[in-house]
Amino acid sequence: MGNFRNIMNILLVEDDQRISSFLLKGLSEAGHNITLADSGEKAREILHTYDFDIILMDIMLPGLDGMQLTQIIRFKGNYTPILVLSALNSPDDKIKMLDLGADDYLSKPFHFEELISRIKALTRRNKLSYQKEDTLLSCGTITIDTDLHKVTQNGNEIEFSPTEYKLFTFLMENKNKVLSRTQILHNVWGIDFDSATNVVDVYISYVRNKIDESEQKIIHTVKGTGYLIKD
Repeated sequence: MGNFRNIMNILLVEDDQRISSFLLKGLSEAGHNITLADSGEKAREILHTYDFDIILMDIMLPGLDGMQLTQIIRFKGNYTPILVLSALNSPDDKIKMLDLGADDYLSKPFHFEELISRIKALTRRNKLSYQKEDTLLSCGTITIDTDLHKVTQNGNEIEFSPTEYKLFTFLMENKNKVLSRTQILHNVWGIDFDSATNVVDVYISYVRNKIDESEQKIIHTVKGTGYLIKD
C-alpha cells in the first residue's frame, strides 16, 4: 500500500461503515493516526478540540453534510487541507466543493494508491504554504507581512510593484544566502526567461531606490554571482 514519510493525524468523515473500515485499516497499516467521525456534527465537535494534518470527507452525510461542514470549517479560519471522497462525480459537484474551500476531490470508487498520492501532495503543499506565508520576514528596520503583501520600513509602508515585491520577498526568504542571477530569474520571472537579460540588475536597482539603506546596507552585491540580503 505504500508508506508516508511522516506519521500524520487524519480525520476521516464517513458514514459508510464498509468504506470507513477499509480506509481505517489501510491508513493505520501505513502508520497513521486516524480519527473517525460518522457524521458532520461529530466532525465539527472533534475539530473544536483537535488539530489534524488532513481531513478526508464524504459529501453525503446524515444531518450536517460535507458541503455545510466545509463552509463551517473555513468560516472558523481552519485551513487544514480537505480531500473530498465522494460518489457524486459530476463536474458541478466538484466545482461547488472546491469553491466552498475543499482542496481536492477524489471520486468513489478509487484506488488506495491514488488516495495516498493525493494526501501526500496536499499535505506537502500545505507545509510549504505555511513555511512561506505564515511568518513575518524581517531584516534590520524592514518587515514583510506576506499575508498582507505589505512591506514596511520603520513603520512606513513601501509601495512595491508586484514584481519588485516578489523579488524582494524571494531575497528575504533566503536571507544570508547568496542567490545567483539564474536562481532569481527562475523563481521571480520563470524558467523560460532569457538568462542573458539584465532584468535582475534593473529590478534590484528599482528596489534599492525604494528602501532606505543609509543606516544599514540591506541588499549586497556579490561580484560575478548575484545578490544577498544579510543581517
